[in-house]
Amino acid sequence: MQLGMIGLGRMGANMVRRLMRGGHECVVWDVSADNVKALAGEGATGAESLDDLLAKLSQPRAVWIMVPAGQPTEQTVNDLAARMDSGDIIIDGGNSYFKDDARRAGELREKKINYMDVGTSGGVWGLERGYCMMIGGPEETARHLDPIFKTLAPGRGDITRTPGREKVAGTVEDGYLYCGPSGAGHFVKMVHNGIEYGLMQAYAEGFSILQHKSEFKLDLHQIAEIWRYGSVVRSWLLDLTANALEKNPTLKGIAPYVADSGEGRWTVADAIELGVSAPVITLSLLERLRSRDDDSFSDKLLAAMRNQFGGHEIKKE
Repeated sequence: MQLGMIGLGRMGANMVRRLMRGGHECVVWDVSADNVKALAGEGATGAESLDDLLAKLSQPRAVWIMVPAGQPTEQTVNDLAARMDSGDIIIDGGNSYFKDDARRAGELREKKINYMDVGTSGGVWGLERGYCMMIGGPEETARHLDPIFKTLAPGRGDITRTPGREKVAGTVEDGYLYCGPSGAGHFVKMVHNGIEYGLMQAYAEGFSILQHKSEFKLDLHQIAEIWRYGSVVRSWLLDLTANALEKNPTLKGIAPYVADSGEGRWTVADAIELGVSAPVITLSLLERLRSRDDDSFSDKLLAAMRNQFGGHEIKKE
């Protein structure tokens, strides 16, 4: 197939490379001319502007957006919609909020432009490992784009099948799924990221407990490695943890500051809206917020209160 790609950061560029390896034709554009030039040198068709990108695509045109969520995505969708025709397709593969997807899809439906929200997981490893994709939007458009999804997806690999799936048809074992109408793809990806917050926090807390047991002189990298082989807590996140500890066993030079992409906040907000208890995900988000306060007023006040009611000593700065 032919596909336009806007946004040639690490994920966008590697997705183009994977698609070209699979025989697809990619027309690419980015605010950085150097990024466009680099991929053009690898076989993509470079574009100098949105108008140029669309002119180099055959109708119905399909354009995948891989730019930061929020205003950059909003602006890019609007700019494309102003230039597109009936039957064209806009695919948002970033981390947009699913309610924004539903709104955009409704607005574009009036112009008969198809809007797809594709939650994409795979990060910087996706070029070789593939991308897990959670897809929302018109089902007919999803079927039309199936060759793109199939090429980007990991494929079945050596993962053991879930018992009973031998007679079940579908794409999930290839690593992509049509989840439902507009917004469904990014909603599933949002919850995926919320779960990721909780898993990461659990690993971080567990290894912190191990690190504080100083009399045992535990080798955290070796512990991470042994857990990778047959333990109940093995996962790709544990693989990455072992990789990080092998390179930097004491985490020297890393500040205790943890950012968040926004999807953890959205997951917590929607859990509240739906009346669903999600304490682990919620607390993992709050721990990230706490990591950014290097002059905690709340902790100072706690120390002051303990001094007031119990005369406990206050540690001076």
